Amino acid sequence: MREVIARLASDEFEGRAPGARAEDLTITEIISRFKAAGLEPGSNGQWLQEVPTVDITAKDVSPLTVSGGGAKPLRFAYGSDFVAGSYRVTPQTRIADSEMVFVGYGIVAPELGWNDYAGLDMKGKTAVILVNDPDYAMEGEDGPFKGRRMTYYGRWTYKFEEAARQGAAAALIVHDTFPAAYGWNVVNSSWTNTQHYVRRPDNAMGETQANAWIQKPVAEAILASAGKDLAALSTAAGQKGFKPVPLGLKASLSFANTIETGVSHNVIGILPGTTRKDEYVLTTAHWDHLGRCNADNTGDDICNGAVDNASGIAGLVALADMNHRAGPARRSQVFAAVTLEESGLLGSEWYARNPVFPLDRTVGGVNIDGLAPIGPSRDVTATGGDKSELTGILRQTLATMGLRLSPEAYAERGGYYRSDHFSLAKRGVPMFRVGRGLDLVEGGIEAGKAAADDYTKNRYHQPGDEYSPDWNFTGIAQETELLYRLGRTLAEGTTWPNWYPGDEFRAVRDKSCAAGPGGC
Repeated sequence: MREVIARLASDEFEGRAPGARAEDLTITEIISRFKAAGLEPGSNGQWLQEVPTVDITAKDVSPLTVSGGGAKPLRFAYGSDFVAGSYRVTPQTRIADSEMVFVGYGIVAPELGWNDYAGLDMKGKTAVILVNDPDYAMEGEDGPFKGRRMTYYGRWTYKFEEAARQGAAAALIVHDTFPAAYGWNVVNSSWTNTQHYVRRPDNAMGETQANAWIQKPVAEAILASAGKDLAALSTAAGQKGFKPVPLGLKASLSFANTIETGVSHNVIGILPGTTRKDEYVLTTAHWDHLGRCNADNTGDDICNGAVDNASGIAGLVALADMNHRAGPARRSQVFAAVTLEESGLLGSEWYARNPVFPLDRTVGGVNIDGLAPIGPSRDVTATGGDKSELTGILRQTLATMGLRLSPEAYAERGGYYRSDHFSLAKRGVPMFRVGRGLDLVEGGIEAGKAAADDYTKNRYHQPGDEYSPDWNFTGIAQETELLYRLGRTLAEGTTWPNWYPGDEFRAVRDKSCAAGPGGC
């Protein structure tokens, strides 16, 4: 693992930005390591799966204009008041006099009897949507949407997807710092530059024409012009049975789109199984990082991504080697080094849309995203909490290793929905995202928090995320052993772990399993 991290995080690889020389170096190195670990080519006899991409940059964005609430239309400025873009691959986006509807949290969750669009035809309309879940303000996790712990329904990605399914022309998410878990500066910087997507056969014409965020004071002004109060409507939207509220207003917005296409690659290897070789256990880690970035005070402008995620690729290679040395398992084991995680989980998204191995024959898997070079811990955390029957396997494994399961820190930030396992999970495949907790063997929780804070402040997505020969690998070894045991248990098993009843991914898994012969 030292060798893999030192190589991939060296300046020669220029921060592993997808495309051109850095990508060629990276995928060549990974293929070499996969071969040495005993893997066979896993993408229909090849090592590589092409990931076609499209980059869209909004240009000449007009003000967001809202009319119908008074003698003078309201006009809001791009950047300071709102940001906008389009998933559609089209040179021009134009929303003209689109009826506005307040749809609460914009959630349709049949398993919870919740539908914020009930009785509404959204075709051609603009949805005004609250961020997060209806019960985000709770201290615990006892609410229908797991309270303080964010669910998929609380993520902005879901809200735009659901608005599109409802036929909306546009969707406006109301930004509020606490439920969003970040300030307007993050939204502004993320949405006022080029947006990256994987290409679709229909050029994403099934999506909304425009997706946008608006500042909370902007939303308050819009609703006030309709004779409504944002706070009162937000309270009502938190109750089951809420009905969407037409505002009697019309929204207009336009911008041009600059479009560029490209191709990146996932690297896929496989260890074929024995008696259940047409059932698959998937292990993933992303190989990409940011490339060249803002220079530090020494002039270093390479974001090497040693922890994020050269360490994950090293873990992937180590797990492949460990399983190869242990001999074939009952089920086949697939190891995928995916691209474009930093651009929005695009490599894993492409795989999930175009799986090399059917998702209804994929038992589950493990995702690795950052192995911290600090000591071992007494505890383990599961990002996303107790969502599926994988938790039973985790608890049994922890017992054999003398470890305990601790609550996830900052559960309200929705970390489960921000790494590559999510692309599989939202299509029904149960995925582990686990790692060492903060209670370190040496120094306890105080030392664990200090190490985590130091990395976030001084190295995360910065030139300082570099490999050092002084790294402590004892904790990395502990975490890799845990991941090996979890994956191997799935690979040697015969059961099909499912999401718990009521989980947001249970219905899609059940549907996938029932769709064809032999599914799940």
